[in-house]
Amino acid sequence: MNPARAAARVRTMDRVNPLQVAAVLAQALTLGLILVLAAATLVRAEDTIIKAHGFAEFGDLKYPQGFAHFDYVNPEAPKGGELAISAVGTFDSMNPYTRKGRAGMLSSQHFESLMVGSYDEPGSYYGLLAESLEYPESQDWVIFNLRPEARFSDGSAVTADDVVFSHNILLEQGLKSYAEAVRKRIPKAEALGPHRVKFYFSPDFPRRAMISQVAGTSVFSKAWFEADPENRRIDEPRLEPGIGSGPYVLDKAEVNQSIIYRRNPDYWGKDINVNIGRHNYDSIRVEYFGDAVAAMEGFKAGVYTLRPENSSKSWATAYNFDAVNAGEVVKGEIPDGNVPAASGFVMNLLRPKFQDIRVREALQLAYNFEWTNESLQYGLFRHRSSFWQDTPLQAEGLPEGREKEVLEALDGQIDPSLLTSEPVMAHASKPARPGDRKNLRRAMKLLDEAGWTVGDDGVRRNADGEVFKLEFLVDSPTIERIVQPYVTNLNTMGLEAVVNRVDYAQFTSRRREKEFDMISSAYRMSLEPSTGLYQQFGSEAHEYSVFNPAGLADPAVDALIGNIVNATTQDELRANARALDRVLRAKRFAVPTWYLDVNWVAYWDMYSQPENLPPYSPGFLDLWWIDDAREAALKSSGALR
Repeated sequence: MNPARAAARVRTMDRVNPLQVAAVLAQALTLGLILVLAAATLVRAEDTIIKAHGFAEFGDLKYPQGFAHFDYVNPEAPKGGELAISAVGTFDSMNPYTRKGRAGMLSSQHFESLMVGSYDEPGSYYGLLAESLEYPESQDWVIFNLRPEARFSDGSAVTADDVVFSHNILLEQGLKSYAEAVRKRIPKAEALGPHRVKFYFSPDFPRRAMISQVAGTSVFSKAWFEADPENRRIDEPRLEPGIGSGPYVLDKAEVNQSIIYRRNPDYWGKDINVNIGRHNYDSIRVEYFGDAVAAMEGFKAGVYTLRPENSSKSWATAYNFDAVNAGEVVKGEIPDGNVPAASGFVMNLLRPKFQDIRVREALQLAYNFEWTNESLQYGLFRHRSSFWQDTPLQAEGLPEGREKEVLEALDGQIDPSLLTSEPVMAHASKPARPGDRKNLRRAMKLLDEAGWTVGDDGVRRNADGEVFKLEFLVDSPTIERIVQPYVTNLNTMGLEAVVNRVDYAQFTSRRREKEFDMISSAYRMSLEPSTGLYQQFGSEAHEYSVFNPAGLADPAVDALIGNIVNATTQDELRANARALDRVLRAKRFAVPTWYLDVNWVAYWDMYSQPENLPPYSPGFLDLWWIDDAREAALKSSGALR
């Protein structure tokens, strides 16, 4: 343990009462019993319990005990006004944990967790519902001490029983991939008192990230759920969100039209240090639109006032309107210090046609990023290769040092060429035309070698005469526009490929059930990855995990995930992450597409933000605030309603 970090924590020792020891020894009948008792006493005397106000997976916490507020907030930020944002699509539930249907945007905002992450240090968490935590250096268990003042929105106290109930109901009714993994790793949670709850961790699994996992679990009101258990389930859609302890409560939800959340004036946590300068709006309104075009028109008309942009076409072409030119709408970029999402066209490995890696490489070669970016995305993106792009966790060059040792330990489970070659990179293409002939020729040769040969009709079939059919499932015209040239290239190669755009509800259902050949998806990666990797890439839940769209299952990947979760130093974590990055890229289960290192955002000039926005969040949901004078000026001029 880092000495500085250890010194900053309050240590308590489990010491044995000497009189009790003497009494026991006096009754001992054999020397063996004496020796056993002496050994047990020594172990207990050396057992160190760490008590702290926060938890960092590696290194020291930035903020000390009793800190006033996070550095990146404006502690004097005024409260009031409304954040108005948009969503495209539909919703039929205000239960964010449902296994069916589609939940409304921000529907998880009602619920708080025991601890909250900071936006300026990865892998660090500070007390929210819990004021402190206690755990041994082994991290075999953790105790959270709840804040006695914590309340649900109905005024009832948040208790240890609520925390235990929340843990258990997610195991009983939550997503199968989550429940199966957590049940094995966290076998028990118990209330030690009204404000004291303990989680036990299995000795059979790595425990480095277990504390942060349970610290981030949402806490529900046990009384609310048990008042009507048949109709109040975690796994079923419902428009009644339930009772949470968060700063906002649901005001009104009109299905597929709008959702309004209002700030709870009696919010229990408004004055605790992790919340100072945050949650500044009186209300948050989400306006729903049928498609991206209608949403853009709504923003131009002032129907909503802040727009995080995710379309390169809109960013490049849609902001030349009067309010922008007059300075009434601000368009800007906010640096993003997070790992870029590992976006790509993901293949469903549960389908037999994708089992041959030559097929997967051929499908990668059919995508022309350079042409797509220049012709359809206005040259705004960069081509992604790594799952940890532009970070110290990205594999580069030949493996060496600890990374090489890690790969060598996987002898027989990986292709030996991984030890002697550079990591798989996204291929380059000529931007002159959608289909790069050189790459398409290479791709078709690979398909031939894999047994998918072209017949007289120009269609590829295998030895059993089965046609290579491929459906690319999408739910948005924006993605359809990008994918269509790629699918055209697949057809040129002799595949019967189609783009199938379905409604949002059907897409959600089919993605969840893995009823697709390919989809556009993105893996959310972390600078300090841990147990979430099991959900994304692990074999254990590959057939049903919604976070593993490829259905990837590989023993080498499992071993590397175990190494990462077991890592006790950041250097060890990074070496194993680089090895995992190298192995994942070599599996070729996704066609790597594009990424950005900034957040695009446009807003009517009525918002203010802290001067020192943090690297890991743009902050517009909880750090920004409304400038009343500027809002009034926009309204008096007629620019806004």
